Amino acid sequence: MLKNENEAPVNWRDRVLNSKSASFCGAKWFNGTIWLGSGATTSCHHPPPHKVDLEELKNNPSALYNTPYKKLMRKQMLEGTRPNECQYCWKIEDLGKEHISDRYYKSIIYTEDELTQAQQTPWNHNVNPIQLEIAFDMNCNFACSYCNASFSTTWAHDINKHGPYQHLKSDGAGAYTHNGAWAQPYGPKNTNNPYVQAFWEWWETDLQFSLRQLRVTGGEATQSSDFWKLIDWYEAHPDCEVELAVNSNLGIKLNKIKRLCEVSHKVKRFAMFTSNESTGANSEYIRDGLNWEEWIANVRYMLEHGKFHTFHCMMTINALCLASLDSFHEALFDIREEYPDTKLDVSYNILRFPSLQSITTLPEEVREERAIHYRNWMASNLHRMREHEVLGLSRTIAYIEEVDDGHDRSTDLESRQHDFVSFYKQYDVRRGKNFAEAFDNWPKLVEWYSKITTEEIPVEALTLGDATEWGKLNYDEVIENAKNEGLI
Repeated sequence: MLKNENEAPVNWRDRVLNSKSASFCGAKWFNGTIWLGSGATTSCHHPPPHKVDLEELKNNPSALYNTPYKKLMRKQMLEGTRPNECQYCWKIEDLGKEHISDRYYKSIIYTEDELTQAQQTPWNHNVNPIQLEIAFDMNCNFACSYCNASFSTTWAHDINKHGPYQHLKSDGAGAYTHNGAWAQPYGPKNTNNPYVQAFWEWWETDLQFSLRQLRVTGGEATQSSDFWKLIDWYEAHPDCEVELAVNSNLGIKLNKIKRLCEVSHKVKRFAMFTSNESTGANSEYIRDGLNWEEWIANVRYMLEHGKFHTFHCMMTINALCLASLDSFHEALFDIREEYPDTKLDVSYNILRFPSLQSITTLPEEVREERAIHYRNWMASNLHRMREHEVLGLSRTIAYIEEVDDGHDRSTDLESRQHDFVSFYKQYDVRRGKNFAEAFDNWPKLVEWYSKITTEEIPVEALTLGDATEWGKLNYDEVIENAKNEGLI
Protein backbone atom coordinates (compact mmCIF):
# COMPACT_ATOMS: atom_id res chain seq x y z
CA MET A 1 0.00 0.00 0.00
CA LEU A 2 1.44 3.37 -1.06
CA LYS A 3 0.82 6.76 0.49
CA ASN A 4 -2.41 8.52 -0.38
CA GLU A 5 -1.29 11.59 -2.34
CA ASN A 6 -3.69 13.77 -0.38
CA GLU A 7 -2.44 12.62 3.02
CA ALA A 8 -0.33 15.21 4.82
CA PRO A 9 3.24 14.07 5.62
CA VAL A 10 2.64 14.66 9.35
CA ASN A 11 -0.42 12.43 9.28
CA TRP A 12 1.38 9.67 7.37
CA ARG A 13 4.32 9.80 9.78
CA ASP A 14 2.03 9.48 12.79
CA ARG A 15 -0.22 6.84 11.24
CA VAL A 16 2.43 4.60 9.67
CA LEU A 17 5.73 5.17 11.49
CA ASN A 18 4.76 6.29 14.97
CA SER A 19 2.11 3.59 15.22
CA LYS A 20 4.99 1.09 15.02
CA SER A 21 7.19 3.03 17.43
CA ALA A 22 8.13 6.64 18.10
CA SER A 23 11.55 6.04 16.55
CA PHE A 24 10.75 3.59 13.74
CA CYS A 25 12.40 4.30 10.37
CA GLY A 26 12.33 2.11 7.25
CA ALA A 27 15.90 3.04 6.35
CA LYS A 28 17.29 0.81 9.10
CA TRP A 29 15.89 -2.24 7.30
CA PHE A 30 15.72 -1.40 3.63
CA ASN A 31 18.36 1.26 2.91
CA GLY A 32 22.12 1.19 3.24
CA THR A 33 25.43 2.63 2.12
CA ILE A 34 28.58 0.52 1.83
CA TRP A 35 32.04 1.94 1.19
CA LEU A 36 33.59 -1.10 -0.45
CA GLY A 37 37.03 0.45 -0.73
CA SER A 38 37.46 0.40 3.05
CA GLY A 39 34.76 -1.98 4.24
CA ALA A 40 32.53 0.43 6.14
CA THR A 41 28.74 0.78 6.16
CA THR A 42 25.81 2.70 7.56
CA SER A 43 22.04 2.64 7.11
CA CYS A 44 21.72 6.09 5.54
CA HIS A 45 23.97 9.10 4.98
CA HIS A 46 23.26 10.68 8.38
CA PRO A 47 24.75 8.20 10.92
CA PRO A 48 28.53 7.72 11.00
CA PRO A 49 29.91 4.63 9.24
CA HIS A 50 31.11 1.53 11.05
CA LYS A 51 33.32 -1.39 10.05
CA VAL A 52 32.23 -4.61 8.36
CA ASP A 53 33.74 -7.78 9.87
CA LEU A 54 35.74 -9.66 7.21
CA GLU A 55 35.23 -12.96 9.04
CA GLU A 56 31.46 -12.67 8.73
CA LEU A 57 31.76 -12.10 4.98
CA LYS A 58 33.36 -15.50 4.38
CA ASN A 59 30.04 -17.32 4.64
CA ASN A 60 27.58 -14.48 4.27
CA PRO A 61 28.17 -11.69 1.72
CA SER A 62 25.06 -9.91 3.05
CA ALA A 63 27.13 -9.15 6.18
CA LEU A 64 28.26 -6.15 4.12
CA TYR A 65 24.84 -4.80 5.06
CA ASN A 66 23.54 -6.87 8.00
CA THR A 67 26.14 -6.04 10.64
CA PRO A 68 25.59 -6.87 14.33
CA TYR A 69 25.58 -3.15 15.14
CA LYS A 70 22.94 -2.33 12.55
CA LYS A 71 20.74 -5.12 13.90
CA LEU A 72 21.01 -3.60 17.37
CA MET A 73 19.88 -0.27 15.92
CA ARG A 74 16.82 -2.03 14.49
CA LYS A 75 16.15 -3.50 17.93
CA GLN A 76 16.24 -0.02 19.49
CA MET A 77 13.76 1.28 16.94
CA LEU A 78 11.38 -1.63 17.44
CA GLU A 79 11.40 -0.79 21.15
CA GLY A 80 10.80 2.91 20.54
CA THR A 81 14.29 3.97 21.63
CA ARG A 82 15.95 6.74 19.66
CA PRO A 83 19.30 5.50 18.31
CA ASN A 84 21.91 8.08 19.21
CA GLU A 85 23.43 7.85 15.73
CA CYS A 86 20.19 9.25 14.26
CA GLN A 87 20.44 12.67 15.89
CA TYR A 88 20.00 14.39 12.54
CA CYS A 89 16.33 13.42 12.55
CA TRP A 90 15.76 13.90 16.27
CA LYS A 91 17.12 17.46 16.04
CA ILE A 92 14.52 18.24 13.36
CA GLU A 93 11.63 16.50 15.11
CA ASP A 94 12.39 18.26 18.39
CA LEU A 95 11.79 21.58 16.65
CA GLY A 96 8.07 20.72 16.81
CA LYS A 97 5.61 18.06 15.70
CA GLU A 98 4.89 19.95 12.49
CA HIS A 99 8.48 19.52 11.29
CA ILE A 100 9.16 16.51 9.07
CA SER A 101 12.56 14.85 9.42
CA ASP A 102 14.26 12.50 6.99
CA ARG A 103 12.74 9.61 8.94
CA TYR A 104 9.64 10.39 6.87
CA TYR A 105 11.44 10.84 3.54
CA LYS A 106 13.50 7.68 4.00
CA SER A 107 10.42 5.62 4.85
CA ILE A 108 7.75 6.96 2.49
CA ILE A 109 9.60 5.37 -0.46
CA TYR A 110 8.56 1.94 0.84
CA THR A 111 5.07 0.48 0.87
CA GLU A 112 3.15 0.18 4.10
CA ASP A 113 3.24 -3.60 3.67
CA GLU A 114 7.04 -3.50 3.45
CA LEU A 115 7.28 -1.36 6.57
CA THR A 116 4.95 -3.72 8.43
CA GLN A 117 7.12 -6.64 7.29
CA ALA A 118 10.16 -4.87 8.76
CA GLN A 119 8.37 -4.35 12.06
CA GLN A 120 7.42 -8.03 12.20
CA THR A 121 10.91 -9.33 11.34
CA PRO A 122 12.96 -10.38 14.39
CA TRP A 123 15.63 -7.77 15.02
CA ASN A 124 18.53 -10.23 14.72
CA HIS A 125 17.53 -11.65 11.32
CA ASN A 126 19.26 -10.82 8.06
CA VAL A 127 17.15 -8.77 5.66
CA ASN A 128 17.59 -7.81 2.02
CA PRO A 129 17.84 -4.09 1.30
CA ILE A 130 15.45 -2.54 -1.18
CA GLN A 131 17.68 0.44 -1.93
CA LEU A 132 21.44 0.09 -1.67
CA GLU A 133 24.16 2.68 -2.22
CA ILE A 134 27.75 1.58 -2.78
CA ALA A 135 31.05 3.36 -3.27
CA PHE A 136 33.68 1.23 -4.95
CA ASP A 137 36.46 3.61 -3.96
CA MET A 138 37.32 7.20 -3.00
CA ASN A 139 38.69 8.33 -6.38
CA CYS A 140 37.45 11.88 -6.92
CA ASN A 141 38.34 14.90 -9.06
CA PHE A 142 36.88 17.40 -6.53
CA ALA A 143 38.04 18.42 -3.07
CA CYS A 144 34.92 20.05 -1.60
CA SER A 145 35.52 22.13 1.51
CA TYR A 146 33.33 19.97 3.76
CA CYS A 147 34.70 16.68 2.44
CA ASN A 148 38.03 15.17 3.50
CA ALA A 149 40.75 12.74 2.48
CA SER A 150 38.66 9.72 3.52
CA PHE A 151 36.31 10.32 0.60
CA SER A 152 38.39 12.11 -2.04
CA THR A 153 41.77 11.32 -3.58
CA THR A 154 42.10 15.00 -4.50
CA TRP A 155 41.73 15.87 -0.82
CA ALA A 156 44.35 13.22 -0.02
CA HIS A 157 46.71 14.86 -2.52
CA ASP A 158 46.20 18.21 -0.73
CA ILE A 159 47.18 16.71 2.63
CA ASN A 160 50.12 14.79 1.22
CA LYS A 161 51.41 17.89 -0.55
CA HIS A 162 50.82 20.57 2.09
CA GLY A 163 50.62 18.50 5.27
CA PRO A 164 47.79 18.45 7.82
CA TYR A 165 45.74 21.56 8.54
CA GLN A 166 47.00 23.47 11.58
CA HIS A 167 45.43 25.42 14.44
CA LEU A 168 42.11 23.52 14.58
CA LYS A 169 40.61 22.52 17.94
CA SER A 170 36.89 21.73 17.46
CA ASP A 171 35.31 18.33 16.97
CA GLY A 172 35.94 17.12 13.44
CA ALA A 173 39.30 18.86 13.22
CA GLY A 174 40.95 15.47 12.84
CA ALA A 175 39.26 15.07 9.47
CA TYR A 176 41.79 17.58 8.12
CA THR A 177 44.87 16.12 9.72
CA HIS A 178 44.88 12.69 8.02
CA ASN A 179 45.51 11.72 4.41
CA GLY A 180 42.79 9.06 4.03
CA ALA A 181 45.21 6.19 3.46
CA TRP A 182 42.92 3.94 5.55
CA ALA A 183 40.09 4.38 3.04
CA GLN A 184 41.82 2.74 0.08
CA PRO A 185 43.97 -0.08 1.48
CA TYR A 186 43.56 -2.10 -1.73
CA GLY A 187 44.60 0.74 -4.00
CA PRO A 188 42.60 2.85 -6.48
CA LYS A 189 41.71 -0.24 -8.56
CA ASN A 190 40.66 -2.36 -5.55
CA THR A 191 43.10 -5.14 -6.33
CA ASN A 192 42.03 -8.30 -4.44
CA ASN A 193 39.58 -6.30 -2.31
CA PRO A 194 37.44 -8.85 -0.35
CA TYR A 195 34.64 -6.31 0.14
CA VAL A 196 34.30 -5.74 -3.61
CA GLN A 197 34.47 -9.49 -4.18
CA ALA A 198 31.71 -10.04 -1.61
CA PHE A 199 29.58 -7.41 -3.32
CA TRP A 200 29.85 -9.12 -6.72
CA GLU A 201 29.04 -12.49 -5.14
CA TRP A 202 25.98 -11.00 -3.42
CA TRP A 203 24.97 -9.18 -6.61
CA GLU A 204 25.14 -12.28 -8.79
CA THR A 205 23.33 -14.58 -6.35
CA ASP A 206 20.75 -12.34 -4.77
CA LEU A 207 20.83 -8.55 -5.10
CA GLN A 208 20.09 -8.34 -8.82
CA PHE A 209 16.80 -10.11 -8.12
CA SER A 210 15.77 -8.47 -4.82
CA LEU A 211 16.87 -4.83 -5.03
CA ARG A 212 14.66 -2.04 -6.28
CA GLN A 213 17.52 0.42 -6.73
CA LEU A 214 21.31 0.16 -6.80
CA ARG A 215 22.99 3.52 -6.41
CA VAL A 216 26.69 4.09 -7.04
CA THR A 217 28.53 6.94 -5.37
CA GLY A 218 32.15 7.79 -4.60
CA GLY A 219 34.36 9.79 -4.42
CA GLU A 220 33.16 10.46 -7.91
CA ALA A 221 31.47 7.29 -9.18
CA THR A 222 32.65 7.71 -12.77
CA GLN A 223 36.33 7.77 -11.66
CA SER A 224 36.13 4.09 -10.67
CA SER A 225 37.01 1.21 -13.00
CA ASP A 226 34.60 -0.99 -11.03
CA PHE A 227 31.81 1.46 -11.84
CA TRP A 228 32.34 1.01 -15.58
CA LYS A 229 32.42 -2.76 -15.04
CA LEU A 230 28.94 -2.41 -13.54
CA ILE A 231 27.84 -0.26 -16.51
CA ASP A 232 29.05 -3.01 -18.85
CA TRP A 233 27.08 -5.56 -16.79
CA TYR A 234 23.89 -3.50 -17.13
CA GLU A 235 24.36 -3.14 -20.87
CA ALA A 236 24.76 -6.92 -21.14
CA HIS A 237 21.61 -7.48 -19.01
CA PRO A 238 19.05 -4.98 -20.35
CA ASP A 239 16.18 -6.90 -18.72
CA CYS A 240 17.47 -6.30 -15.18
CA GLU A 241 14.66 -4.78 -13.12
CA VAL A 242 16.95 -3.06 -10.61
CA GLU A 243 17.02 0.69 -11.17
CA LEU A 244 20.56 1.96 -11.70
CA ALA A 245 21.26 5.26 -9.95
CA VAL A 246 24.48 7.22 -10.26
CA ASN A 247 25.91 9.99 -8.07
CA SER A 248 28.12 12.36 -10.04
CA ASN A 249 29.46 15.83 -9.34
CA LEU A 250 29.05 16.49 -13.10
CA GLY A 251 32.47 18.05 -13.23
CA ILE A 252 33.57 15.23 -15.53
CA LYS A 253 34.63 15.12 -19.17
CA LEU A 254 31.94 15.33 -21.85
CA ASN A 255 32.70 11.84 -23.19
CA LYS A 256 31.63 10.38 -19.82
CA ILE A 257 28.52 12.58 -19.77
CA LYS A 258 27.63 11.25 -23.23
CA ARG A 259 28.29 7.65 -22.19
CA LEU A 260 25.93 7.96 -19.23
CA CYS A 261 23.27 9.44 -21.48
CA GLU A 262 23.68 6.54 -23.93
CA VAL A 263 23.38 3.94 -21.17
CA SER A 264 20.27 5.66 -19.81
CA HIS A 265 18.45 4.64 -23.01
CA LYS A 266 19.50 0.98 -22.69
CA VAL A 267 18.53 0.11 -19.11
CA LYS A 268 14.98 -0.18 -17.83
CA ARG A 269 15.31 2.55 -15.22
CA PHE A 270 18.14 5.02 -14.75
CA ALA A 271 18.25 7.70 -12.05
CA MET A 272 20.82 10.50 -12.01
CA PHE A 273 21.92 12.25 -8.81
CA THR A 274 24.18 15.26 -8.67
CA SER A 275 25.02 17.74 -5.94
CA ASN A 276 25.29 21.49 -5.48
CA GLU A 277 23.66 24.14 -3.30
CA SER A 278 24.93 27.56 -4.39
CA THR A 279 25.86 29.46 -7.53
CA GLY A 280 28.80 31.13 -9.24
CA ALA A 281 31.84 32.01 -7.13
CA ASN A 282 30.10 30.66 -4.01
CA SER A 283 29.74 27.15 -5.45
CA GLU A 284 33.25 27.18 -6.92
CA TYR A 285 34.66 28.12 -3.50
CA ILE A 286 32.69 25.53 -1.53
CA ARG A 287 33.12 22.73 -4.07
CA ASP A 288 36.76 23.06 -5.11
CA GLY A 289 37.08 21.69 -8.64
CA LEU A 290 33.62 22.78 -9.77
CA ASN A 291 33.12 25.23 -12.63
CA TRP A 292 29.64 26.72 -12.25
CA GLU A 293 29.00 27.35 -15.96
CA GLU A 294 30.23 23.86 -16.87
CA TRP A 295 28.10 22.25 -14.17
CA ILE A 296 24.89 23.96 -15.23
CA ALA A 297 25.64 23.18 -18.90
CA ASN A 298 26.15 19.49 -18.07
CA VAL A 299 22.81 19.38 -16.24
CA ARG A 300 21.11 20.79 -19.33
CA TYR A 301 22.96 18.38 -21.64
CA MET A 302 21.88 15.35 -19.64
CA LEU A 303 18.27 16.46 -19.48
CA GLU A 304 18.36 17.08 -23.23
CA HIS A 305 20.02 13.80 -24.26
CA GLY A 306 19.44 11.31 -21.46
CA LYS A 307 16.49 9.19 -20.44
CA PHE A 308 16.35 9.45 -16.67
CA HIS A 309 13.53 8.26 -14.46
CA THR A 310 14.75 10.81 -11.90
CA PHE A 311 17.24 13.65 -12.09
CA HIS A 312 17.96 14.78 -8.57
CA CYS A 313 20.18 17.42 -6.96
CA MET A 314 21.33 16.77 -3.41
CA MET A 315 21.96 20.00 -1.53
CA THR A 316 24.33 19.95 1.44
CA ILE A 317 23.11 22.88 3.50
CA ASN A 318 26.25 24.31 5.06
CA ALA A 319 27.04 27.75 6.50
CA LEU A 320 28.51 29.15 3.28
CA CYS A 321 25.80 28.07 0.85
CA LEU A 322 23.36 30.44 2.56
CA ALA A 323 25.00 33.14 0.43
CA SER A 324 23.16 31.95 -2.69
CA LEU A 325 20.87 29.06 -1.82
CA ASP A 326 18.07 31.22 -3.20
CA SER A 327 19.67 31.86 -6.60
CA PHE A 328 20.52 28.16 -6.82
CA HIS A 329 16.83 27.31 -6.42
CA GLU A 330 15.99 29.89 -9.07
CA ALA A 331 18.49 28.37 -11.51
CA LEU A 332 16.90 24.94 -11.08
CA PHE A 333 13.39 26.39 -11.32
CA ASP A 334 14.38 27.89 -14.69
CA ILE A 335 15.73 24.56 -15.94
CA ARG A 336 12.64 22.74 -14.69
CA GLU A 337 10.46 25.12 -16.68
CA GLU A 338 12.75 24.72 -19.70
CA TYR A 339 12.44 20.91 -19.53
CA PRO A 340 8.92 20.37 -18.15
CA ASP A 341 8.87 16.65 -18.94
CA THR A 342 11.88 15.87 -16.72
CA LYS A 343 11.76 15.01 -13.03
CA LEU A 344 14.38 17.50 -11.87
CA ASP A 345 14.17 17.58 -8.09
CA VAL A 346 16.12 18.60 -4.97
CA SER A 347 16.67 17.41 -1.41
CA TYR A 348 17.77 19.32 1.71
CA ASN A 349 20.59 17.71 3.68
CA ILE A 350 21.72 19.85 6.60
CA LEU A 351 25.44 19.52 7.29
CA ARG A 352 26.39 18.55 10.85
CA PHE A 353 29.94 17.37 10.34
CA PRO A 354 32.45 18.95 10.36
CA SER A 355 30.70 21.22 12.86
CA LEU A 356 32.99 24.15 12.05
CA GLN A 357 31.16 24.42 8.69
CA SER A 358 27.68 23.98 10.15
CA ILE A 359 25.00 26.66 10.11
CA THR A 360 25.16 26.49 13.91
CA THR A 361 28.67 28.01 13.84
CA LEU A 362 27.47 31.30 12.37
CA PRO A 363 26.92 34.15 14.86
CA GLU A 364 23.37 34.92 15.96
CA GLU A 365 23.08 38.19 14.04
CA VAL A 366 24.16 36.55 10.77
CA ARG A 367 21.77 33.63 11.27
CA GLU A 368 18.91 35.99 12.07
CA GLU A 369 19.55 38.00 8.90
CA ARG A 370 19.61 34.82 6.77
CA ALA A 371 16.42 33.44 8.34
CA ILE A 372 14.55 36.66 7.55
CA HIS A 373 15.99 36.70 4.04
CA TYR A 374 14.89 33.14 3.26
CA ARG A 375 11.44 33.54 4.79
CA ASN A 376 10.87 36.54 2.52
CA TRP A 377 12.34 34.75 -0.49
CA MET A 378 10.18 31.67 0.06
CA ALA A 379 7.02 33.77 0.38
CA SER A 380 7.78 35.28 -3.03
CA ASN A 381 8.58 31.96 -4.69
CA LEU A 382 5.96 29.56 -3.35
CA HIS A 383 4.38 29.35 -6.80
CA ARG A 384 7.56 27.73 -8.15
CA MET A 385 8.16 25.32 -5.27
CA ARG A 386 6.91 21.80 -4.76
CA GLU A 387 5.40 20.69 -1.46
CA HIS A 388 8.52 18.89 -0.21
CA GLU A 389 10.64 21.90 -1.17
CA VAL A 390 8.49 24.16 0.96
CA LEU A 391 8.81 21.68 3.82
CA GLY A 392 12.56 21.31 3.27
CA LEU A 393 13.29 25.02 3.19
CA SER A 394 10.93 25.65 6.12
CA ARG A 395 12.79 23.19 8.32
CA THR A 396 16.11 24.68 7.15
CA ILE A 397 14.93 28.13 8.26
CA ALA A 398 13.79 26.68 11.60
CA TYR A 399 17.21 25.04 11.95
CA ILE A 400 18.93 28.38 11.26
CA GLU A 401 16.83 30.04 13.95
CA GLU A 402 16.66 27.42 16.68
CA VAL A 403 19.40 24.76 16.61
CA ASP A 404 22.57 25.64 18.51
CA ASP A 405 24.55 22.40 18.16
CA GLY A 406 24.49 20.05 15.18
CA HIS A 407 25.13 16.96 17.31
CA ASP A 408 25.48 16.18 20.98
CA ARG A 409 29.28 15.90 20.92
CA SER A 410 29.74 19.23 19.19
CA THR A 411 32.32 21.49 20.79
CA ASP A 412 31.55 24.98 22.04
CA LEU A 413 30.65 27.83 19.71
CA GLU A 414 33.86 29.77 20.32
CA SER A 415 36.00 26.78 19.25
CA ARG A 416 33.91 26.21 16.15
CA GLN A 417 34.07 29.85 15.10
CA HIS A 418 37.82 29.88 15.68
CA ASP A 419 38.16 26.85 13.42
CA PHE A 420 35.79 28.28 10.80
CA VAL A 421 38.18 31.18 10.22
CA SER A 422 41.39 29.20 10.71
CA PHE A 423 40.28 26.50 8.29
CA TYR A 424 39.26 28.86 5.49
CA LYS A 425 42.42 30.97 5.83
CA GLN A 426 44.46 27.83 5.20
CA TYR A 427 42.04 26.61 2.52
CA ASP A 428 42.57 29.88 0.62
CA VAL A 429 46.36 29.44 0.60
CA ARG A 430 46.24 25.77 -0.39
CA ARG A 431 43.61 26.17 -3.10
CA GLY A 432 44.47 29.65 -4.44
CA LYS A 433 41.15 31.14 -3.28
CA ASN A 434 39.99 34.29 -1.51
CA PHE A 435 37.16 34.07 1.02
CA ALA A 436 36.26 37.79 0.98
CA GLU A 437 36.11 37.92 -2.82
CA ALA A 438 34.15 34.68 -3.15
CA PHE A 439 31.47 35.90 -0.72
CA ASP A 440 31.30 39.58 -1.59
CA ASN A 441 27.57 38.98 -2.17
CA TRP A 442 27.20 38.38 1.59
CA PRO A 443 28.85 41.41 3.29
CA LYS A 444 27.53 40.55 6.76
CA LEU A 445 29.36 37.22 6.70
CA VAL A 446 32.63 38.70 5.46
CA GLU A 447 32.47 41.48 8.06
CA TRP A 448 32.11 38.95 10.89
CA TYR A 449 34.78 36.66 9.38
CA SER A 450 37.32 39.49 9.26
CA LYS A 451 36.92 40.23 12.97
CA ILE A 452 37.61 36.73 14.30
CA THR A 453 41.15 36.19 15.52
CA THR A 454 42.78 32.76 15.65
CA GLU A 455 45.51 31.30 17.78
CA GLU A 456 48.22 28.92 16.64
CA ILE A 457 47.71 25.33 17.75
CA PRO A 458 50.30 23.44 15.69
CA VAL A 459 49.79 19.89 14.44
CA GLU A 460 53.13 18.40 13.59
CA ALA A 461 52.23 15.11 11.95
CA LEU A 462 49.46 13.27 10.18
CA THR A 463 46.73 11.86 12.38
CA LEU A 464 46.23 8.11 12.34
CA GLY A 465 42.69 6.75 12.29
CA ASP A 466 39.70 6.84 10.00
CA ALA A 467 36.21 8.25 9.46
CA THR A 468 34.56 5.51 11.52
CA GLU A 469 36.12 7.05 14.62
CA TRP A 470 33.48 9.79 14.47
CA GLY A 471 30.90 7.31 15.73
CA LYS A 472 33.24 4.93 17.55
CA LEU A 473 32.31 6.06 21.06
CA ASN A 474 28.63 5.34 20.45
CA TYR A 475 29.43 2.13 18.51
CA ASP A 476 31.62 0.73 21.30
CA GLU A 477 29.00 1.57 23.93
CA VAL A 478 26.22 -0.19 22.01
CA ILE A 479 28.30 -3.30 21.31
CA GLU A 480 29.57 -3.53 24.91
CA ASN A 481 26.04 -3.25 26.32
CA ALA A 482 24.79 -5.89 23.88
CA LYS A 483 27.56 -8.28 24.94
CA ASN A 484 26.77 -7.72 28.61
CA GLU A 485 23.11 -8.51 27.93
CA GLY A 486 24.01 -11.64 25.94
CA LEU A 487 22.48 -10.29 22.72
CA ILE A 488 25.57 -10.91 20.58
